[in-house]
Amino acid sequence: MLAEKSSSTRVEKDSLGEKAIYSGAYYGIHSLRAQENFTVSGYKIHPELIIALAMVKKAAALANMKAGTLERSKAMAIARAAEEIIGGKWHEQFIGEAIQGGAGTAINMNVNEVIANRALVILGYQPGTYDKVNPIDDVNKGQSTNDVLPTAIRIAAIRLLQRYIKANMLLAGALREKAAEYRDAIKLGRTHLQDAVPLTIGEELEAWAEAIQRDVERGNLAVKLLAEVNLGGTAVGTGLNAHPLYREIVIEELRVVTGIPHLHLAKNLVDATQNLDVLVEVSGLLRTAAVTLTKIANDLRLMASGPMAGLAEVELPPLAAGSSIMAGKVNPIIPEVVNQVCFKVFGNDLTISLAASAGQFELNVMQTVLAFSLFESLGMLAEAVNSLTVKTIKGMKFRVDRCQRYAEGALSLVTSLVPLIGYDAAAQVSKKALASGKSILEVVREMEILPEDQARELLDPRQMLPN
Repeated sequence: MLAEKSSSTRVEKDSLGEKAIYSGAYYGIHSLRAQENFTVSGYKIHPELIIALAMVKKAAALANMKAGTLERSKAMAIARAAEEIIGGKWHEQFIGEAIQGGAGTAINMNVNEVIANRALVILGYQPGTYDKVNPIDDVNKGQSTNDVLPTAIRIAAIRLLQRYIKANMLLAGALREKAAEYRDAIKLGRTHLQDAVPLTIGEELEAWAEAIQRDVERGNLAVKLLAEVNLGGTAVGTGLNAHPLYREIVIEELRVVTGIPHLHLAKNLVDATQNLDVLVEVSGLLRTAAVTLTKIANDLRLMASGPMAGLAEVELPPLAAGSSIMAGKVNPIIPEVVNQVCFKVFGNDLTISLAASAGQFELNVMQTVLAFSLFESLGMLAEAVNSLTVKTIKGMKFRVDRCQRYAEGALSLVTSLVPLIGYDAAAQVSKKALASGKSILEVVREMEILPEDQARELLDPRQMLPN
């Protein structure tokens, strides 16, 4: 990191006093105070938030230049510094933690200082010569943390959502491919963890794919919800200290910088500055996705149970030794980690709800923990879905003969007899089969309820499938 390459220091001042900063550092006094003050989590500021903040600063600099409030040389140097951050450079200069007091003011100041000092170097000056490019007066011109940070949070979330949506599309496609592979293979359906009527493996996997496709649609809805931003509202949504032309231009500049064409200004900037309910709604959509993934992961673990004394209907790709004592044991480690990611998402959703409910009057000061939790959920879910697709779904193999044997031996086959012999008589057949260990067909034959050919046809599991 630049600061560690120099033994000399510069002195910076703020309203609280002075501090020595490594002369080559791009961060400044406000960033250093945040590093000293916030030592509770160890979590770094998310890279996507750093990128999104740089995008906001670039758009603001260009808008201020076009509004005539920032001279061209400064604006272009700020824009270039921001572009470098967007490209992945200087992220180590963001030295604060992700969860902070102050509504994220120190995070905003960190990006202001890094961009200002990098712009100074681009213009041929030393870091810290703020009379040439100032972190607040120039980089933060026409802005407040209260419109910059919420806007950047939404941009970062949209970018993460795009990866999440892609991951779910790939999972839905893999499930449909596997469904086609096993389109005609029969298996026993189960309700209440008890034997139910048969269906095909293809039908079961298609149902999973349909559920995941709904998560794709929820992801697209979340992108739309997040596209409304409050940039230009400054401190409380009134736009104080922002030039009217800047406010007209900045959203268009932001669309270009981010590549998100549907970004638009909130119709009520005071509301958009006060309230974070949209982020709660997005988190709720992610929680719903985690519910679906939990169900699928649980089904996979149950169907793979055994392999000798469980259901053993499906063989999952072996990825690691499953025990330090039981040789040869292999566990369903990917469905297990998917479950755990989903549990984390459930917890994050509660954190997000509590943080959003804790706002007072014109601002919610708890948005840093909300943003951290939302980004974590998005990132973990996307990776979990990708792992499930690549490391489990694509390589899993159903034991078709075993699935068919379960279907043919199930007590629930008696269901097909109900229209002919009635529910009570069919229940007696089922009870007798369970008590004797005989098949439904054998019991029907012994009780001489139906002709052999008719009973054999009715009790064929395939006759229970839809035409």
